[in-house]
Amino acid sequence: MHVVTLIPGDGIGPEITKAVTDIFSAAQVPVQWDEQNAGQTTFNQSGELIPAALLKSLEKNKVALKGPITTPVGKGFRSINVTLRQKYDLYQNVRPSKTTPGVHTRYEGIDLVLFRENTEGLYSGLEVYDERLGIADSFNRITMDGSRKICRAAFAFAAKHGRKKVTLAHKANILKMAGTLMLNACKEAATEFPQIVFEDKIIDNMCMQLVNKPEQFDVVVTTNLFGDILSDLCAGLVGGLGVVAGANIGDEMAVFEAVHGSAPDIAGQGKANPTALLRSALMLLRHLGEHAKANQIEHALDATLLRQEECTGDLGGQASTSQFAQHIIDKL
Repeated sequence: MHVVTLIPGDGIGPEITKAVTDIFSAAQVPVQWDEQNAGQTTFNQSGELIPAALLKSLEKNKVALKGPITTPVGKGFRSINVTLRQKYDLYQNVRPSKTTPGVHTRYEGIDLVLFRENTEGLYSGLEVYDERLGIADSFNRITMDGSRKICRAAFAFAAKHGRKKVTLAHKANILKMAGTLMLNACKEAATEFPQIVFEDKIIDNMCMQLVNKPEQFDVVVTTNLFGDILSDLCAGLVGGLGVVAGANIGDEMAVFEAVHGSAPDIAGQGKANPTALLRSALMLLRHLGEHAKANQIEHALDATLLRQEECTGDLGGQASTSQFAQHIIDKL
């Protein structure tokens, strides 16, 4: 039995979390949930955005499933997600994007995985504001150690899963030091995996290529800010944030999460699509070595997505969150 920290989150988080736990229960997945929470919900209840009990649970269990969390914009506490990633060195943000039969998109044949460096870059939190002059400086801290770790993780994933190519997206033509550091780290990793084709692309060209011919890409690796942007772009190619998984992985801990927002405008209405969180939970199962259970649930999910009338409204159906989950359960 695997003990997993469960963070329902805010807004639609509790609804989609229940859908996932109901599906896991029906599939008899050997997981015991240790439910803790964070975000606006816990702040309203206890004045804590990240309760000590949650940190204790994470440090004990080493693996978590997290729903969407509301973070104040422009003021107050800096991102809870960023805080957890940096505190526990969850340096890999892994975002698969794959076209799925039944989910309408403009593209076919996309199956790529993006590796985003998750702890440094422009999200390092190194900012200075000169109030007198009205000047804000945000520092783009890139380290050789961090670059080596994320680049090697991308190549190791490609080798383990039979992928053929790794593409680095960078801006070394302008960011001479930070960009070149990441480029050199990737070239170094490539020598360790000679069976994997390595290429690099300037970030603006990368965006154009992803829109023009996304099927050419396999594994993509990049820095924190570029990865934040590219991962949402890739999600848009395959149906949106409501259908893609996400994971934050370190050497000692992994937190799997829905990458969309908490959508407070539809919270409690049974309209939320749990697919993104469910797919993140399937990544969690594979991380734990429970491949058979992950495959069983994935097949049931894919069979449900083929039947539009059994899907939630965002996918063209009329099912509620719980009805959609039940349709998946019926196909287990």
